[in-house]
Amino acid sequence: MKKKQSKKPLSKRKILTALTVLAFLFTLLAFFKDHEKHHKHFPAKTPVLKVYMYDLPAEFNYDVIEHFYKARGHRVTVPLEYPSHQHSSEWHLFRDLTKPASKRVGSVVTRVSDPEAADMFFVPFLSSLSAIVNKTQWFMPGSDRDLRDVNYNYNNEALQEELVEWLEGQYYWRRNRGWDHVFVAQNPNAMARVMDRIRKGVLLVSDPRRASLIKDVLIPYSHRITAYDGPVGVDNRKTLLFFRGNRFQKGEGEVRDMLFRVLENEDDVIIRHGSFSKETQLVASQGMHSSKFCLHPAGTTPASCRLFDAIVSMCIPVVVSDNIELPFEDVIDYRKISIFVNSTSAVKPGFLVSLLRDIPTERVLEYQHELKSVRQYFDYDEDPDGPVSEIWHQVSQKLPLIKLMINREKRIVQRDWNKPDCSCLCSNAASSTISSYNGAIN
Repeated sequence: MKKKQSKKPLSKRKILTALTVLAFLFTLLAFFKDHEKHHKHFPAKTPVLKVYMYDLPAEFNYDVIEHFYKARGHRVTVPLEYPSHQHSSEWHLFRDLTKPASKRVGSVVTRVSDPEAADMFFVPFLSSLSAIVNKTQWFMPGSDRDLRDVNYNYNNEALQEELVEWLEGQYYWRRNRGWDHVFVAQNPNAMARVMDRIRKGVLLVSDPRRASLIKDVLIPYSHRITAYDGPVGVDNRKTLLFFRGNRFQKGEGEVRDMLFRVLENEDDVIIRHGSFSKETQLVASQGMHSSKFCLHPAGTTPASCRLFDAIVSMCIPVVVSDNIELPFEDVIDYRKISIFVNSTSAVKPGFLVSLLRDIPTERVLEYQHELKSVRQYFDYDEDPDGPVSEIWHQVSQKLPLIKLMINREKRIVQRDWNKPDCSCLCSNAASSTISSYNGAIN
């Protein structure tokens, strides 16, 4: 019989190695527990964008508000109130930078008083409001219509020229040729007179056709209707699809008339023609709050404030705009809050309503929960820090590119701008080719 072999005892060296490994693991575990204990309540450090805001003459901001009221026969109040309209982001951003530091804790941007310390320069010109001062059909509630001055003496184009001349006299504009300057130009006609002279700057716009998706920032319109404050659910949303707006538009907006034709006789669809007014604002609010889906067709621009009206109404947007671009897409997946339908399919009789009727209630509720979770990004009225904070975050992400373009431009000694340049900034401007865009900014 073979003798049973006994196991060899572990050597002292192996025991020592095992103990050393265990000691290291316990030390590592203790470190992470201690780190969690002391740091779990502190968010990751956010890079701070240092912004210098120009102290512009009052004619470029506060006086614009006065002119807007005076042109409509409205009494000017003190302090001045910015008139509520869909392009009010310019006012919210301006006011944000006037807040004391104690009320801007946690913001990605900090205002600096020394321009030498600034990463970027904010130009607080109320360009969108300036663009509509003389358009007195934009009427203010509480005014006497008979006091409107349809021939009010205000020259928006001259003011734009004056602004750029003022900037061109500033050392910090000339130093980097405007690359590190930020302009809000949300109205499609804002800064139109001088766009070629400021195009290098970071433009905050809502119409992607006048900007670069790489260099500039798309921002949401302000919603014009009352936000919905009720619960998630479909019990009070009896209408399948709602739309109220101008039926006849040019270009891509021609899809509206075709949609009217295929939808206006559907029983559970409300689709009405009409321009925006105080009266229609109430009707639109009621319509969106009582509908499951809200139609968002292309108009004079691919996107409009109607999309953001729908979001704050928790009315699921049905987007029929083939060339639409949307704000904050790096943080918001719009497929979770909207339904996108190409225009060719949408105008086929019966297609759109069949698509929407087939969506089960459970899926509608999922859309509504998602809408509720992202609403703070679009509500300037209830949570101005929400969209404003995200806009500044988007601007801060442009800083590395701006520094690259500044350094690159300074080392280039000669270039034929008539030849296509593969390093262009990929503008979506419909009226600009690659070569003409480069020629405009250099």
